[in-house]
Amino acid sequence: MAWDSTWEDVFTSQEWGKYPGEDVIRFIARNFYHVAERKDIKILEVGSGTGANLWFIAREGFSVFAIEGSPTAVNKAIQRLDLEVPEWVGEIRCGDFTKLPYSDCSFDAVIDVEAITHNPFDDAVNIYSEIHRVLKPRGKLYSRTFAKGTLGDETGKVLSHNCYLPEVGPIAGKGLTRFTDESEIPALLKLFSKIDFGDISRTENKQLITKEWCITATK
Repeated sequence: MAWDSTWEDVFTSQEWGKYPGEDVIRFIARNFYHVAERKDIKILEVGSGTGANLWFIAREGFSVFAIEGSPTAVNKAIQRLDLEVPEWVGEIRCGDFTKLPYSDCSFDAVIDVEAITHNPFDDAVNIYSEIHRVLKPRGKLYSRTFAKGTLGDETGKVLSHNCYLPEVGPIAGKGLTRFTDESEIPALLKLFSKIDFGDISRTENKQLITKEWCITATK
Protein backbone atom coordinates (compact mmCIF):
# COMPACT_ATOMS: atom_id res chain seq x y z
CA MET A 1 0.00 0.00 0.00
CA ALA A 2 1.05 3.60 -0.42
CA TRP A 3 2.61 5.28 2.59
CA ASP A 4 0.05 6.13 5.28
CA SER A 5 0.07 9.86 6.03
CA THR A 6 -1.14 9.06 9.56
CA TRP A 7 2.54 8.71 10.44
CA GLU A 8 3.35 12.29 9.48
CA ASP A 9 0.75 13.37 12.05
CA VAL A 10 2.28 10.99 14.61
CA PHE A 11 5.85 12.22 14.14
CA THR A 12 4.70 15.85 14.11
CA SER A 13 2.65 15.64 17.30
CA GLN A 14 4.43 13.04 19.46
CA GLU A 15 7.88 12.52 20.92
CA TRP A 16 9.38 9.25 19.76
CA GLY A 17 11.90 6.84 21.24
CA LYS A 18 15.52 7.98 20.89
CA TYR A 19 17.29 4.68 21.56
CA PRO A 20 17.29 1.26 19.88
CA GLY A 21 15.90 -1.89 21.41
CA GLU A 22 18.34 -4.37 22.91
CA ASP A 23 17.47 -6.94 20.24
CA VAL A 24 18.59 -4.55 17.48
CA ILE A 25 21.88 -3.96 19.29
CA ARG A 26 22.42 -7.71 19.62
CA PHE A 27 21.65 -8.27 15.92
CA ILE A 28 24.22 -5.69 14.86
CA ALA A 29 26.82 -6.85 17.37
CA ARG A 30 26.45 -10.53 16.58
CA ASN A 31 26.75 -10.07 12.83
CA PHE A 32 29.07 -7.10 12.30
CA TYR A 33 31.13 -6.12 15.35
CA HIS A 34 33.95 -8.38 14.13
CA VAL A 35 34.38 -6.41 10.88
CA ALA A 36 37.55 -4.32 10.87
CA GLU A 37 36.44 -1.71 8.31
CA ARG A 38 32.98 -0.90 9.61
CA LYS A 39 32.23 1.85 7.08
CA ASP A 40 32.35 -0.84 4.38
CA ILE A 41 29.24 -2.40 5.97
CA LYS A 42 26.04 -0.86 4.52
CA ILE A 43 22.91 -1.20 6.62
CA LEU A 44 19.46 -0.10 5.41
CA GLU A 45 16.43 0.57 7.61
CA VAL A 46 12.94 0.65 6.11
CA GLY A 47 10.53 2.94 7.95
CA SER A 48 13.26 4.45 10.08
CA GLY A 49 11.09 6.96 11.95
CA THR A 50 13.12 9.60 13.77
CA GLY A 51 16.28 7.52 13.51
CA ALA A 52 16.88 5.81 16.86
CA ASN A 53 18.38 2.73 15.21
CA LEU A 54 20.29 4.79 12.62
CA TRP A 55 21.85 6.85 15.42
CA PHE A 56 23.15 3.71 17.13
CA ILE A 57 24.39 2.07 13.92
CA ALA A 58 26.16 5.25 12.77
CA ARG A 59 27.79 5.70 16.21
CA GLU A 60 29.20 2.19 15.83
CA GLY A 61 30.89 3.28 12.61
CA PHE A 62 28.74 1.51 10.01
CA SER A 63 27.29 3.20 6.91
CA VAL A 64 23.59 3.89 7.34
CA PHE A 65 20.84 4.18 4.76
CA ALA A 66 17.12 4.60 5.28
CA ILE A 67 13.85 5.23 3.52
CA GLU A 68 11.04 6.78 5.54
CA GLY A 69 7.73 8.30 4.41
CA SER A 70 7.42 11.10 6.95
CA PRO A 71 9.32 14.29 6.02
CA THR A 72 9.23 15.34 9.67
CA ALA A 73 10.81 12.07 10.82
CA VAL A 74 13.48 12.25 8.10
CA ASN A 75 14.43 15.79 9.10
CA LYS A 76 14.62 14.84 12.78
CA ALA A 77 16.84 11.85 12.02
CA ILE A 78 19.23 13.84 9.83
CA GLN A 79 19.45 16.69 12.34
CA ARG A 80 20.27 14.30 15.18
CA LEU A 81 22.92 12.43 13.20
CA ASP A 82 24.52 15.67 12.00
CA LEU A 83 24.64 16.95 15.60
CA GLU A 84 25.61 13.81 17.51
CA VAL A 85 27.45 11.70 14.92
CA PRO A 86 28.93 14.34 12.59
CA GLU A 87 31.16 11.82 10.83
CA TRP A 88 28.21 9.60 9.83
CA VAL A 89 28.23 8.11 6.34
CA GLY A 90 25.15 7.23 4.31
CA GLU A 91 21.81 8.61 3.18
CA ILE A 92 18.31 9.03 4.58
CA ARG A 93 15.60 9.35 1.93
CA CYS A 94 11.98 10.41 2.17
CA GLY A 95 9.94 7.92 0.20
CA ASP A 96 7.83 4.77 0.02
CA PHE A 97 9.69 1.58 0.93
CA THR A 98 7.30 -0.69 -0.97
CA LYS A 99 9.62 -0.05 -3.95
CA LEU A 100 13.21 0.30 -2.81
CA PRO A 101 15.22 2.77 -4.92
CA TYR A 102 18.42 0.74 -4.72
CA SER A 103 20.27 -1.64 -7.00
CA ASP A 104 20.31 -5.40 -6.47
CA CYS A 105 22.74 -6.73 -3.87
CA SER A 106 23.49 -3.34 -2.29
CA PHE A 107 23.30 -3.95 1.47
CA ASP A 108 24.87 -6.19 4.09
CA ALA A 109 21.76 -5.98 6.28
CA VAL A 110 18.25 -4.55 6.32
CA ILE A 111 16.36 -3.64 9.47
CA ASP A 112 12.61 -3.32 9.93
CA VAL A 113 11.30 -2.37 13.36
CA GLU A 114 7.52 -2.50 13.14
CA ALA A 115 7.28 -0.71 9.82
CA ILE A 116 6.28 -3.57 7.52
CA THR A 117 3.62 -4.57 10.06
CA HIS A 118 1.66 -1.50 8.92
CA ASN A 119 1.10 -3.04 5.48
CA PRO A 120 -1.41 -5.71 4.34
CA PHE A 121 -0.18 -9.29 4.05
CA ASP A 122 0.31 -9.39 0.25
CA ASP A 123 2.10 -6.03 0.28
CA ALA A 124 4.31 -7.26 3.13
CA VAL A 125 5.31 -10.30 1.05
CA ASN A 126 6.33 -7.94 -1.77
CA ILE A 127 8.29 -5.68 0.60
CA TYR A 128 10.23 -8.64 2.00
CA SER A 129 10.92 -9.65 -1.63
CA GLU A 130 12.26 -6.16 -2.32
CA ILE A 131 14.48 -6.43 0.75
CA HIS A 132 15.73 -9.80 -0.48
CA ARG A 133 16.58 -8.19 -3.83
CA VAL A 134 18.69 -5.38 -2.36
CA LEU A 135 20.56 -7.61 0.10
CA LYS A 136 23.96 -8.92 -0.84
CA PRO A 137 24.36 -12.71 -1.00
CA ARG A 138 24.28 -14.00 2.60
CA GLY A 139 23.00 -10.57 3.70
CA LYS A 140 20.99 -10.41 6.92
CA LEU A 141 17.44 -9.32 7.71
CA TYR A 142 16.13 -8.25 11.09
CA SER A 143 12.37 -7.72 11.27
CA ARG A 144 10.23 -6.98 14.33
CA THR A 145 6.48 -7.20 13.86
CA PHE A 146 3.34 -7.23 15.99
CA ALA A 147 1.99 -10.70 16.73
CA LYS A 148 -1.56 -11.94 17.09
CA GLY A 149 -2.75 -11.29 20.61
CA THR A 150 -1.28 -7.81 20.98
CA LEU A 151 -3.75 -5.46 22.65
CA GLY A 152 -5.76 -3.97 19.78
CA ASP A 153 -5.70 -7.10 17.63
CA GLU A 154 -9.20 -7.87 16.27
CA THR A 155 -10.55 -4.46 17.33
CA GLY A 156 -11.73 -1.58 15.15
CA LYS A 157 -12.42 -1.65 11.44
CA VAL A 158 -11.37 -4.81 9.60
CA LEU A 159 -9.36 -3.88 6.49
CA SER A 160 -8.02 -7.21 5.23
CA HIS A 161 -6.52 -10.48 6.51
CA ASN A 162 -5.42 -9.82 10.11
CA CYS A 163 -5.38 -6.05 9.37
CA TYR A 164 -7.33 -3.57 11.47
CA LEU A 165 -7.59 0.07 12.46
CA PRO A 166 -7.11 -0.77 16.17
CA GLU A 167 -9.29 1.12 18.62
CA VAL A 168 -7.42 0.19 21.80
CA GLY A 169 -3.88 -0.53 22.89
CA PRO A 170 -0.50 0.99 22.00
CA ILE A 171 -1.23 1.03 18.26
CA ALA A 172 -4.60 2.80 18.40
CA GLY A 173 -4.60 5.87 16.16
CA LYS A 174 -1.58 4.74 14.16
CA GLY A 175 -3.35 3.52 11.05
CA LEU A 176 -3.52 0.08 9.48
CA THR A 177 -1.83 -2.59 11.57
CA ARG A 178 -1.36 -6.22 10.61
CA PHE A 179 -1.01 -8.79 13.40
CA THR A 180 1.08 -11.78 12.33
CA ASP A 181 0.31 -15.35 13.29
CA GLU A 182 3.34 -17.58 13.82
CA SER A 183 2.22 -19.86 10.97
CA GLU A 184 2.42 -16.94 8.51
CA ILE A 185 6.12 -16.13 9.02
CA PRO A 186 7.50 -18.67 6.50
CA ALA A 187 5.11 -17.40 3.80
CA LEU A 188 6.05 -13.78 4.45
CA LEU A 189 9.77 -14.56 4.13
CA LYS A 190 9.51 -17.29 1.51
CA LEU A 191 12.62 -16.14 -0.38
CA PHE A 192 14.90 -16.25 2.67
CA SER A 193 16.86 -19.07 4.27
CA LYS A 194 17.84 -19.66 7.89
CA ILE A 195 14.70 -18.03 9.28
CA ASP A 196 14.77 -17.79 13.07
CA PHE A 197 12.30 -16.04 15.32
CA GLY A 198 11.17 -15.64 18.88
CA ASP A 199 8.75 -13.36 20.68
CA ILE A 200 9.03 -10.45 23.08
CA SER A 201 5.99 -9.77 25.25
CA ARG A 202 5.03 -7.03 27.71
CA THR A 203 2.24 -7.27 30.25
CA GLU A 204 0.71 -4.77 32.65
CA ASN A 205 -1.48 -5.86 35.57
CA LYS A 206 -1.45 -9.38 34.10
CA GLN A 207 -2.83 -8.11 30.76
CA LEU A 208 -0.86 -8.70 27.57
CA ILE A 209 -0.05 -5.30 26.05
CA THR A 210 2.32 -6.21 23.24
CA LYS A 211 3.62 -9.40 21.71
CA GLU A 212 6.14 -9.01 18.90
CA TRP A 213 7.96 -11.45 16.63
CA CYS A 214 11.69 -10.79 16.35
CA ILE A 215 12.74 -12.43 13.09
CA THR A 216 16.18 -12.88 11.59
CA ALA A 217 16.84 -14.38 8.17
CA THR A 218 19.58 -14.74 5.60
CA LYS A 219 19.52 -14.19 1.83
